[in-house]
Amino acid sequence: MKSYSIALIPGDGIGQDVMDAAWQVLSTVARHSRFSLTGTPFRWSCAFYKETGAMMPTDGIEILRRFDAILLGAVGWPAEVPDSVSLHGLLLPIRKAFVQYANIRPHRLLPGVQGPLKAENFDILCIRENTEGEYSGAGGRVHQETVDEVAVETSIFTRTGVERILRFGFEQARQRRGKLASVTKSNAQKYSMVFWDEITRELAAEYADVEATSYHIDAMAARMVMAPDGLDVVVASNLFGDILTDLGAAIQGGLGFAASANINPDRSAPSMFEPVHGSAPDIAHLGIANPVAAIWSGAMMLEHLEEKEAARTVMSALERTTARGIGTVPGKDKTETITAAILAALG
Repeated sequence: MKSYSIALIPGDGIGQDVMDAAWQVLSTVARHSRFSLTGTPFRWSCAFYKETGAMMPTDGIEILRRFDAILLGAVGWPAEVPDSVSLHGLLLPIRKAFVQYANIRPHRLLPGVQGPLKAENFDILCIRENTEGEYSGAGGRVHQETVDEVAVETSIFTRTGVERILRFGFEQARQRRGKLASVTKSNAQKYSMVFWDEITRELAAEYADVEATSYHIDAMAARMVMAPDGLDVVVASNLFGDILTDLGAAIQGGLGFAASANINPDRSAPSMFEPVHGSAPDIAHLGIANPVAAIWSGAMMLEHLEEKEAARTVMSALERTTARGIGTVPGKDKTETITAAILAALG
């Protein structure tokens, strides 16, 4: 029997609720599928920061390195700890240390979910560069708290980083419907984004079987609203991908349905799986958090672990549950009600 060790980081707010729900579903499907999941919880969070002055211990990365995968709930509590501290203290270090350069976010309507658009038959896979670009953290501030204060934020784009995320996107498109949209703003950003466009064209010559098209970020935002059903794989930089995937979450019914995977494609380190939504402090402990995105993220984890049949079983149970109208309207159903329905649908 195969066994997988999973690091569990519930985080803040509703993170604990959705983590509990996802772990129940994943543990159940593992038993049915004859493999085992061993979860080790870590209380790294904003509460941990308030106690210790750090979002995770100094050896946190080395602790996580021994696991097969990381499952995360939600991190952040802006009223207590600035988002810039929580993000740069936990999520970004994990993504960068483990070279999780591909952030994958699927956008489609689950059965029974009503989106805001007329279009319903879209199936978009957004791939966001996850370790450099606009979130590289290069820059600083000088003359602070004076009239001459200056803030500089420098985006870092390397040929290695851009080429590998685009190649990853081309490979995904080859496995899907053979269409790739590369997103930049090269008419305004004449160095980094022109560089990205040039590498896109270079790689497109290697993937003659994939239809590659370049878009500006503003045109892509409009396209995702007006004609999302014509899109297949969308690849973008760290910042542009972050923005587009929140738009993707909106058109698929909301953040409660938005799953994600932070992938290390060569498997030299663990990958991390998390719902896109935040910690939602305003509804924390009310028991109404939607666990669908967390469970979908868990299915993505199973697929990455090569337990593809189990991943399909989880997604099928999710779809049968939402088709019955359970978990489709924010705040309507209790977390435990949605979880119980998905567990029942597993059979």
